Amino acid sequence: MTKVFFVRHAEPNYNNHNDTLRELSPQGMADRKLVTKFLSDKHIDIVISSPFKRAMDTVADFAEKTGFTIEIIDAFRERKVDSCWIDNFSEFTKRQWSDFTYKLSDGECLKEVQNRNISALEVVLKKYQGKNIVIGSHGTALSTVINYYDKSFGYNDFEHIKHVMPWIVEFDFDENANCTGINKYRVK
Repeated sequence: MTKVFFVRHAEPNYNNHNDTLRELSPQGMADRKLVTKFLSDKHIDIVISSPFKRAMDTVADFAEKTGFTIEIIDAFRERKVDSCWIDNFSEFTKRQWSDFTYKLSDGECLKEVQNRNISALEVVLKKYQGKNIVIGSHGTALSTVINYYDKSFGYNDFEHIKHVMPWIVEFDFDENANCTGINKYRVK
């Protein structure tokens, strides 16, 4: 069995509008220790992350304490919304969840985010079969992964976890890379 622990990043600094470089808030820096505590008895074999700073920083405390080097996989990054900041983010998100192909002119639709994340996950599952894996992730990207394996996960579920940071979702896969279980954990 392969276990993948997707770790949705801790609270970011929302004053930084640079999606790639947005760091964790002081609360996020403190909360990443909860991630370390949660993962401490999970017999982790590899730590992977999105290249975005907030995702890397969330799993960095665990990686540093256990001697892992974080493997960066660009495909696990968060969706690109657009080239500019979106003020009415809730309305935009609702529209994207009702139409997985909806996107702004310089952004990604949820279907593209899902395809990118699932393709990367399939490579990881093949490369690290039978291992326990941590992946530093994001709310929307992770939600599209959940939706891929559980079509009942939709906009209302996304709204319930929108402010849950950090958040950990465990996916269990059999030897054929079939998802056999999903468990969700609030680590506060």
